[in-house]
Amino acid sequence: MVRIISSQPRKQRKIRYNAPAHVRGDFLRAPLAKPLREQYKRRSFRVVTGDTVKMTRGNSAGTEGLVDKVCTKNYKIWVHGVTGSKADGTEVPRPVDPSNVQIVKLNLKDPKREMKLAGGNE
Repeated sequence: MVRIISSQPRKQRKIRYNAPAHVRGDFLRAPLAKPLREQYKRRSFRVVTGDTVKMTRGNSAGTEGLVDKVCTKNYKIWVHGVTGSKADGTEVPRPVDPSNVQIVKLNLKDPKREMKLAGGNE
């Protein structure tokens, strides 16, 4: 996990904007639900497409849905069922910050991800 040491907001933003690809994934972490936290002995984990998450903040708080898309460039995720409305009334998917969701069910189709959860290759 990357630690941003500076207390200056301009330096914090600069670190996030200029982060290399292997560091960007660390900014896409979300807290785990209590049962998962007890099962895997960790507080948070990286969000990937296929995870089931629960919104904890905003107008959609309490909504559960699958993660449809993850953007490492803008550090945003798109959750199925979380939408915003345009001026003409049409509903469009709304990007969400990963810190505003809680992972309820993990997508364990990737064996490397399963191994990382088990405690290997931190």
